Amino acid sequence: MKEQTLAIHAGYEKDAQGTMAVPIYQTTAYEFRNTEHAANLFSLKELGNIYTRLMNPTTDVFEKRFNALEQGGGAVGTASGMAAIFYAIANVAEAGDNIVVASQVYGGTTTLTGHTIKRFGIETRYFNVNNPSEIEALVDEKTKIILFESITNPSIDVADFDAIVAIAKKYNIMTCVDNTVATPILCKPLTLGCDIVVHSASKYTTGQGLAIGGIIVEREGLVDLIKENPRYAHFNEPDASYHGLVYSDLPLPPFTLRVRLALLRDLGATPSPFNSWLYIQGIETLPLRMKQHSESALKIANYLESHPKVKSVNYPGLKSNANYALANKYFTKGTSGLLSFEVESKEVAQAIADKTEIFKVVVNIGDSKSIITHPASTTHQQLSAQELIECGIPGGLVRLSVGLEDTEDLIADLEKALS
Repeated sequence: MKEQTLAIHAGYEKDAQGTMAVPIYQTTAYEFRNTEHAANLFSLKELGNIYTRLMNPTTDVFEKRFNALEQGGGAVGTASGMAAIFYAIANVAEAGDNIVVASQVYGGTTTLTGHTIKRFGIETRYFNVNNPSEIEALVDEKTKIILFESITNPSIDVADFDAIVAIAKKYNIMTCVDNTVATPILCKPLTLGCDIVVHSASKYTTGQGLAIGGIIVEREGLVDLIKENPRYAHFNEPDASYHGLVYSDLPLPPFTLRVRLALLRDLGATPSPFNSWLYIQGIETLPLRMKQHSESALKIANYLESHPKVKSVNYPGLKSNANYALANKYFTKGTSGLLSFEVESKEVAQAIADKTEIFKVVVNIGDSKSIITHPASTTHQQLSAQELIECGIPGGLVRLSVGLEDTEDLIADLEKALS
């Protein structure tokens, strides 16, 4: 099936009631046929619902539908995008290990990997996403994953997938891509050689800022990288917490299965059935919305590029942009609705944000409503001046999440704020 059809139908098999809309299975637990059935489910001799912390019929549709769009081999939903990123790291790394992360990532990812993760005994080593050759010098036998974003937020850089994947394959290391800004409609990292994709479903997936959630998707055949790989010994050894289960021996997607059976079981950052239902509603229109977001953002980027008060514009769809060639190489249907531009100073940037009327000052992206943010004083406020420079976030940077309003109205709003 084609993408738009998958977005509406994938993953849903109607129940006995024949409901056209996916039902909200708002339940904590499930009745088993008998004790043998319960035992078979817990031992994975049969697959089915055990407890909503681990799985839920509504969430199952969300996972399957998103997996189909990413062309993956398995998916697991989480309670937030940050939970998805944390689980992707915690699923492979432990005390004494290290991870390699792009400097240009979402502020929450920077604080997680630069501060919180240290308390788990995991070291983070950073590379410039515009210079992936730096990765090789950071890798050693304890490196467990390379994490980057397909389109960086808020610096709006495009990752060189081929260069990063080549290094990862050379050393048999997993790659993990945060594909939130691009969505699977515009970019499919798993088809470009990457191993894991994470998303904040709170953004373009819902499309209206309705719910917090995330998802992890693994590529088909990831077990081939994991099997007998000393970097991932815990996937190849008996799990004492699950009766000696060996994840790499099962005919199931090993990465997301371990997230479900170990991390969701023990840490519990699970999406609610109602939120999963909201994501499903958003996915149905995601292909149409990403097309409009991209078209409007390109028009606005062209307008801003010609404005005398704007020093520079970061949008990969602009022919003048340094990322234009990579965007054309890896993105097929546009370059999303996120863009940033730089003005003279922090004070000027904040004044612009304060003057807009249609663009609302909000720390979110991917909404149907247009959003304006000053990252240096909000999403990345916790970073030092040096860290802001390394992340590509000067004080005069303004980030826009272009919504679905009339493009001419949005340009007029920016024109008034820049005057």
